[in-house]
Amino acid sequence: MSSVVAIALYMVGVVVALVRLVYVLCQTGKPLKVRGKGDSRLFRTLIVLGSGGHTAEMLNLLAVLQKERFAPRYYIAAATDNMSLEKARSFENSLASETGHKLVGTLQFMQIYRSREVGQSYITSVWTTLVAMAHSLWLMIRVRPEVILCNGPGTCIPLCIIAFVFKIIAIQWSSIFYVESIARVQRLSLSGLILYKLRIADQFFVQWPQLQRKYPRAHYVGCLM
Repeated sequence: MSSVVAIALYMVGVVVALVRLVYVLCQTGKPLKVRGKGDSRLFRTLIVLGSGGHTAEMLNLLAVLQKERFAPRYYIAAATDNMSLEKARSFENSLASETGHKLVGTLQFMQIYRSREVGQSYITSVWTTLVAMAHSLWLMIRVRPEVILCNGPGTCIPLCIIAFVFKIIAIQWSSIFYVESIARVQRLSLSGLILYKLRIADQFFVQWPQLQRKYPRAHYVGCLM
């Protein structure tokens, strides 16, 4: 009898999990909820930076956003990427100089372990990937972002996957906005492909029309550089 009850509870759990997954997938892609024109609510925002031009593109994107709505802002880069965080600090300092507003307490700059370094063997990357996932989980629990902005660096993958799992188990709903790099003309980057195929990104943007034709769920926004 106890085995029958256990099986029944297991089946109920599976059904509930599937229903929740379908709900999350149906909600993914819907615009960020704003109460109205007078809504002054702030969105706790996690911004993923990366080397190879990713940081420059991200800062260009941030320059045209209503930054006062996306606060506090948490900048995150790989543990070996100090330059990206320095660029982010310079960017925020320039904003503070222009507006005259002090940003103490509204900004944080953090680093995260990388799943795999350039040239690292796939065998040893299994361990570093596990470490990176554990670190990502700790950061996501600590920050609990309402918005995640990313544009291709590999460090965004564990963060976005954890954010998606958090949606399913109703811990935190994070809206993930992914902007594919302008360098990607004919096909998506590996990070972009993962987030697109798994339907993890809520909004997926590309900067070339041929990419939008190839990946119809993406939004073509033109060149942002």
